[in-house]
Amino acid sequence: MLKPLLVLSAVVLFEIAVLAPVQTVAAGPLSQDAAAPANPVKPTAASQEKAKKMYAVDCVVCHGETGDGKTDLAKDMSMAVPNWTEPKVLASKSDQQLFDIIRKGKDKMPADDSGRAKDAEVWGLVTYIRDLAKNAPAAPAAPAVPTN
Repeated sequence: MLKPLLVLSAVVLFEIAVLAPVQTVAAGPLSQDAAAPANPVKPTAASQEKAKKMYAVDCVVCHGETGDGKTDLAKDMSMAVPNWTEPKVLASKSDQQLFDIIRKGKDKMPADDSGRAKDAEVWGLVTYIRDLAKNAPAAPAAPAVPTN
């Protein structure tokens, strides 16, 4: 029951994003400085709980519960969704770049609705996304090559 509702919600959001005027150009370019200052908002238990709820509502349909990006919608729409459970994927992005992508959108990802989330909440979401890689299960070790 929940899966069809999530897919329907994602399709509706996608259609709204396609039909709405593109605001990413007017909002300015994404920050290219990987050395930009880190997240200015210190996470708290309450802010991370809020971020988790925001992620479940706004992000999970494309990025997945764990952040691996392997969702039916991403596959159906031929989207290359980054795997946030891999630390190296996020290592090349500054907190500011992640914030800008959430706010302004990127490629097929629509921009955040203006005024829907406060800046502090978006910064909390950046922390939550970074924690997805920290909390991911470790990859299995490669099998040992026998030496004869």
